[in-house]
Amino acid sequence: MSTLRTWWWRQQFDPGLAGLVCTPFYFARRGLAGARRPRLGELRGEVLDVGCGRKPYEGWTRATRYVGVDIDDAVTRALGRADVFYDGRTLPFADASFDAVICSQVLEHVFEPEAFLRELRRVVRPGGPLVLTVPFVWDEHEQPVDFARYSSFGLRALLERTGWTVETLEKTAPDLRTPVQLLAGWIFKVTRTRLRLLNLAAQLLLIAPVNLVGAVLAAVLPGNPDLYLDNVVTARRAGAP
Repeated sequence: MSTLRTWWWRQQFDPGLAGLVCTPFYFARRGLAGARRPRLGELRGEVLDVGCGRKPYEGWTRATRYVGVDIDDAVTRALGRADVFYDGRTLPFADASFDAVICSQVLEHVFEPEAFLRELRRVVRPGGPLVLTVPFVWDEHEQPVDFARYSSFGLRALLERTGWTVETLEKTAPDLRTPVQLLAGWIFKVTRTRLRLLNLAAQLLLIAPVNLVGAVLAAVLPGNPDLYLDNVVTARRAGAP
């Protein structure tokens, strides 16, 4: 059973084709995983994961030391995966402590993004990379701490203003997968109950068919680079310490 749970959990964050049936967030999670994996694979040395959650990407890097830090609250404490907890403002590390920083699906929950990005810059060594992901099209989540969505232009300007040089910026699911993902997410929210069997039935009978049809149609219909799910960015700390 533990093996099945591990496989199911992996489908939620790094879905294969089976994720079409297993997860209501298939297109978002698969798009993020595909864009993140090569970027994270280039990270070496001491790597800091800010907003680490369950640390699902720890094995994707070549880190010699991987440190997960998260906001100090009941939810992250219960997850039991963060190595360090902090107050959401000042990271408890000295200047230039890490070779690289990861920050995935966190920035939209930060009320003062410029201060946050400057804090990430402070703890990474000069020239060190940041792998950052943030939604462009998504519903409100983790309420009430959901504060922003970022276009590619706004995100680039914000990073450059806070001392980062953007090297790559990729948009995930820039085609029919985006509205299909929103539909699947809507079905998930309106059918969600406290009963696992009913949730599983909704996933198999309602969401999985939407995913499957969406995948086929997205493969044959034109894309739209102006409508997409997430931004995936690699940036480097610019300037002197």
